[in-house]
Amino acid sequence: MINKSVCSCTCRHLPATTVACICFVCEFAVTNTHYSKRRNLRLYPAGDKSLHSFSYRSLHDRFVYVLCSNRSYLLLFCLAIARMNQSKCYCGPGYATPMDAVRNGPREKMLYVVTVQPNLEEPHGDYLSTVDVDPESATYCQVIHRTFTNSTGNEMHHSGWNTCSSCHFVDDKTKAPKRDRMILPCLNSDRIFIVDVGTNPKAPTLAKVIEGDVLKKANVTAPHTTHCLPNGNIMISIMGDAEGNAKGDFIEFDKNFEFVGTWTKGNKIAMCGYDYWYQPFFNVMVASEWGAPKMFRRGYQDSDALDTVQYGRRLNFYKWNEQELFQTIEMNEEGTCPLEIRFLHNPKENQGYVGCALYANVYRFFKNEDSDKYSIEKVIDVPAKKVEGWSGEYINGMMTDILISLDDRFLYFSNWLHGDVRQYDITDRSNPKLTGQVFLGGAVLSDSKVKVVEDKELTKRPDPAFIKGRRLLGGPQMLQLSLDGKRLYVSSSLFSPWDKQFYPEMVKAGGTIVQIDIDTVNGGMKLNENFLVDFGNEPYGPSLPHEMRYPGGDCTSDIWIVNE
Repeated sequence: MINKSVCSCTCRHLPATTVACICFVCEFAVTNTHYSKRRNLRLYPAGDKSLHSFSYRSLHDRFVYVLCSNRSYLLLFCLAIARMNQSKCYCGPGYATPMDAVRNGPREKMLYVVTVQPNLEEPHGDYLSTVDVDPESATYCQVIHRTFTNSTGNEMHHSGWNTCSSCHFVDDKTKAPKRDRMILPCLNSDRIFIVDVGTNPKAPTLAKVIEGDVLKKANVTAPHTTHCLPNGNIMISIMGDAEGNAKGDFIEFDKNFEFVGTWTKGNKIAMCGYDYWYQPFFNVMVASEWGAPKMFRRGYQDSDALDTVQYGRRLNFYKWNEQELFQTIEMNEEGTCPLEIRFLHNPKENQGYVGCALYANVYRFFKNEDSDKYSIEKVIDVPAKKVEGWSGEYINGMMTDILISLDDRFLYFSNWLHGDVRQYDITDRSNPKLTGQVFLGGAVLSDSKVKVVEDKELTKRPDPAFIKGRRLLGGPQMLQLSLDGKRLYVSSSLFSPWDKQFYPEMVKAGGTIVQIDIDTVNGGMKLNENFLVDFGNEPYGPSLPHEMRYPGGDCTSDIWIVNE
């Protein structure tokens, strides 16, 4: 018998009739002491049992099994599998594969929410909210803890982890990192706050503050996207130089959050920066562009996008191992402000999508079959609405977030100005199909002062949305999907200077988080009328919720690598 104790998964028992099983999570082979006459080696997905990854399934269920003529061959096969995969058995944070997270990940019970204080005179400043999203809890839909920065002018925005699923496979369980620190970069102050979420997950505490001077000394500012690296370090994208001009690069910190340096090597530096995602299997990383900090910090102006040096419309591709920028794809005006960018979660997929904010388009990027270069194609185009009573003749969607479900089947995005969240089936990667749409506010509602003159999609303007008597103000912004794909959380704040400019009534009343129920079988979306997190009555005044995270990782924080 192979010793089951070497498998680090939370297995409790094996069915007595099973000759051999392979744990889908860590791929470790285990045999049973009782030899069955069935003589089957069953290979099947980690199943529906909550306590173990070896799920016994009935014969009519979908197996892949190998018939073994005798027990000796069976044991040799299992021993071979075990030897090949023994290095995979000491599992670190996160999940072995995206589908492992879908099948075995727990239902979320808490959200960590980046929360911005719009009152710049309030000394407690921005904070990390811990929100209870457990339907069985007495404090459901409430903020149960606040971790204050106790400083002003920060503008916390996105967040990340000290480690994630890219560090899942380790060769020594004593070296397995723990997901116990959250990284919170700030767009305005350039500070980076490190929060301890491991000691007491329900009540995180501030562990360290990296001052903005650390970044300025390296001639970088405006840190944005945080991802952990497979080597245990943390990397954060930046959007500006020390003077606030546009610049695209990345900064790296070690596991103790000590500054290592900038990441990009060679003579080529991207003109602008914003988000990024990597796929080591293909030796590639892709990054998107927003604009110069000195421009977006003061608020939006229609003329900003005309400056293609200080405002982005490019995708930048890097050689992952060499850390070199090797290709820049110039996008036309339709691709202005490519923001959130995602590879498909499957680490063997060399393609993904990016949402272009200004004109509300989604582009697919993919590697050419006959070269090392990448190409793009526009796959979703949200038409502008012709209006009166707006700053211009047309109002575009302002696509501010996109998200891909962990099974790579659905793509979601938010149109902050049009006010809707959409779901597309992307099974056909080049031809997404609209399968769901929910309106949560926006600037073109039926009672808005903005009059719609021409609308290529809708026959009538959407009505305001109310939950529990509370009108949803502003527009839908950041998205977070449950691991099983059945619940989509939506917050309302984009960036407080822009919130004040476009939706001052939302800033005054405080932002919200709502939940949309997802049909994962046929596609479709429905607003949950019983879920509302209201940030209008916070202790130090109304506040603005932005990015949301689950304690164990999620589909916008975790990156998977191929383990072969």
